[in-house]
Amino acid sequence: MNIEFTDAELAFRDEVKSFLAENLPQEISERVDGGMEMRRDDYKRWHKILYEKGWVAPGWPTEYGGTGWTPIQRYIFDEECAAAAAPRVMPFGVSMVGPVIYTFGNDAQKAHYLPRILSNEDWWCQGYSEPGSGSDLASLRTRAVRDGNHYVVNGQKTWTTTAHWADWIFCLVRTSTEGKQQEGISFLLIDMKTPGVTVRPIITMDGGHEVNDVFLEDVRVPVENLIGEENKGWTYAKFLLSHERAGIADVGRSKKQIARLKAIASAEQANGKPLKEDKRFRDKISELEIDLMAVEFTELRALSRESAGKPPGPEANLLKIRGTEVQQRITELALEAVGYYANPYVPDALKDGWNEEPIGPEYAAPIAPRYFNWRKASIYGGSNEIQKGIIAKMVLGL
Repeated sequence: MNIEFTDAELAFRDEVKSFLAENLPQEISERVDGGMEMRRDDYKRWHKILYEKGWVAPGWPTEYGGTGWTPIQRYIFDEECAAAAAPRVMPFGVSMVGPVIYTFGNDAQKAHYLPRILSNEDWWCQGYSEPGSGSDLASLRTRAVRDGNHYVVNGQKTWTTTAHWADWIFCLVRTSTEGKQQEGISFLLIDMKTPGVTVRPIITMDGGHEVNDVFLEDVRVPVENLIGEENKGWTYAKFLLSHERAGIADVGRSKKQIARLKAIASAEQANGKPLKEDKRFRDKISELEIDLMAVEFTELRALSRESAGKPPGPEANLLKIRGTEVQQRITELALEAVGYYANPYVPDALKDGWNEEPIGPEYAAPIAPRYFNWRKASIYGGSNEIQKGIIAKMVLGL
């Protein structure tokens, strides 16, 4: 899709490209581009570079440290970061709990937490899902009982991304059992160093460790760590999820992966012919690109709403569904493209210190792990089935 930018927007794009060329560390870019395992220090290093430039939180209001960019400028920035193979800014602080705090938090909470999120002094993780309470999040059972100036929290959170690196976790907890399930939920900020917090790793089928179980046993949380009103946490959770879902599509990175897929298809195969000469495979890539273009148009419609001062609408749910479906299909086609070279995959080959000869071409190593890892994309942020139900209510009135 060809988007006609204004002269000012084109100048901004050139500024972003120059900044990335001069400041994105090559070794970090190579790790992202090669599908290598990312380290905590990699993310922190890039976050610091953006923070010092003043570009780490483009979506925040300027009074809290945002850039003041237009939605189109943020779109351009994301596109160029993806094209340069820059790592993502971890979303849990900047894109999730930060907006909740500056929208619903009190002045003391804003003054304390927001600067530390911007500087990445505090690394955050998300305490939503529980065993038995994933897409049906309102059924969560982690309890927080008021005891003087503290809440005493007991329960378990699961699939908690980067909890093993985190300093803080924002949690949905049950503070009342009266009325509807949604009406008894509160939003708490919990220091991960508090006695009673235990993190246990979950090793996913791609061999990676990015998610965890978090156990909370008699964890005492100061009352001042409550965001907004008690029993109103569901409102804040929905606000957070609407913004999270709008960003999950990640169109720029999908474009980058399709370009990689085309490069793989152009490589010579065992029979001496590149896969791109197979008409059926070319058709699959073409269909994928068309679908990604439709996702991009939907993202631009969402940006148009935002430019008009409107909150995310059903476009956010559509982006979540179709964006993750495209991401999964990219990994499926990549797996098809490398064929049997993807079968004997060794997760350790993507970690530091691996020095054995690759099995097949070097680009094959991350294909199977990426395929397995992206199976989760249609589930996190609210499963795609749940999104379809939300769209049916919002758009069709069912």
